[in-house]
Amino acid sequence: MQRRAFLTASAGALAAATLPHATALADTRPAPPDDWAAAFDAALADDPWLLGWKGDGVERDAPPLTVTGRIPAGLAGSLYRNGPARQVVGGQRYHHWFDGDGMVHRWGLSAEGVTYRGRFVRTRKFVAEERAGRPLVPAFGTVPDGVPPVVAAGGMNVANTSVLPLGGRLLALWEGGAPYALDPLTLDTAGEHAFRPDLAGLPFSAHPKVEPDGTVWNFGSNFEDGRLLVWRLGPDGTMRDLTFLAERFRGMLHDFAVTERHLVFVLPPLTIEPSAWGRGSFLDAHRWDGAAPTRVVAVDKADLARQRVWELPAGFGFHTGNAWEEADGTIRFDVAWAADARIVLHGFRAIMRGDRLDVPPPRATLVTLRPDGRVETALLGPEAAEFPRVDPRVVGRRNRALFHLVHPGTSPGLTAVVRRDLESGAEDRFDYGSMTAAEEHVFVPRPGSAVEGDGWLVGTVLDVAKRRTGLSVLDARRPSDGPLAQAWLDSALPLGFHGAFVAA
Repeated sequence: MQRRAFLTASAGALAAATLPHATALADTRPAPPDDWAAAFDAALADDPWLLGWKGDGVERDAPPLTVTGRIPAGLAGSLYRNGPARQVVGGQRYHHWFDGDGMVHRWGLSAEGVTYRGRFVRTRKFVAEERAGRPLVPAFGTVPDGVPPVVAAGGMNVANTSVLPLGGRLLALWEGGAPYALDPLTLDTAGEHAFRPDLAGLPFSAHPKVEPDGTVWNFGSNFEDGRLLVWRLGPDGTMRDLTFLAERFRGMLHDFAVTERHLVFVLPPLTIEPSAWGRGSFLDAHRWDGAAPTRVVAVDKADLARQRVWELPAGFGFHTGNAWEEADGTIRFDVAWAADARIVLHGFRAIMRGDRLDVPPPRATLVTLRPDGRVETALLGPEAAEFPRVDPRVVGRRNRALFHLVHPGTSPGLTAVVRRDLESGAEDRFDYGSMTAAEEHVFVPRPGSAVEGDGWLVGTVLDVAKRRTGLSVLDARRPSDGPLAQAWLDSALPLGFHGAFVAA
């Protein structure tokens, strides 16, 4: 079969597996009372740290915000963030943090100050449930009362995980469905985005990698049969290639990494048990096998049929920061690595009913893959760590500076921002304090500078004590100097996941 014919046929088959059917998605029986909402509200009254998981996001345009400090000269543009912001539909509270409907936030930075706008992504699910006033489809970790346990992945798409600025559009991303296109200024939803008409509905995951020349790599997962597909797009968003890999993985795959020559997939032993499919939520069908290895697969960019495989002991990580390759073929990458997957299987469920997280935390870890098959791991720090980022100018190349959040142990959540030197081991950090929850901080290069790590860290912070969310700007060279500028809303936003900065 010719290549284009193969892609077209495969795309059609995959779209059929991932797009919702036109038939009704739920019965019309009234839902019984839901005690998760009551349990959470009771816990929140005693534990203010739960505020970020209440999930009562409200669309709004804030008036110009008061800025303490000064926005640095050269830092102008928009920080976009995405996350689950509606956790209660029709009186029923979702049972997992990942389930909530996505809301995209735009923080505008300029010499004049800071502005804020927040809008829900009008997915098919969101629009239908707004009209009905109740849940209509199952979610990642919840099967609401009165809905079927299984629906095609496109029907579950909540577009709540990340954003990708591409070709003048802003794409809201989720794990298992097509991206939704938004207007970058108004955040109005234009609808599902297709990179080519015959590829409509194909899954486009939430962690695309953008190389220094603007090339975009991403993957998609078809959970029906485990097929993985690889996307390659130009800087303007035009399709360059779509390929189905020989490697199959039927389970949770959240992120990947790129080097100059390879795509690197870390496949944990968290996979779908076919017999459990349809007997509960999508997450309920997953099984953790601690006796099985984690497989690391490196796929050759020049020939996606060529791959190499390494094995390391069972472990689980959501996020990689960066990967690079040495002259002898050695591949190194950092990952926020945990001993097992309890954080997703149990931890992010517990938090939704008002319980504290009590699971093995991820820690910043450097993994080295040797050409002879050996694997080495090195802990970069003893504390819980998440949301690794690097200077975008070194993606896929050796990086010296790694930025991430850590949990110093003074509070239940991530409160500190760290710059870690991978060569010397030195670190520089700023801790927002025990009554704050720091969210992912995005690195923004300083205009005119070609030095890696010279720029700013721009992110959001939830002030638990004052029940408000704010924007914060740190000098990426010395986070310990503290915020150069901050601007606060008068209320709290739901905690979210990932973002991107677009320069003005």
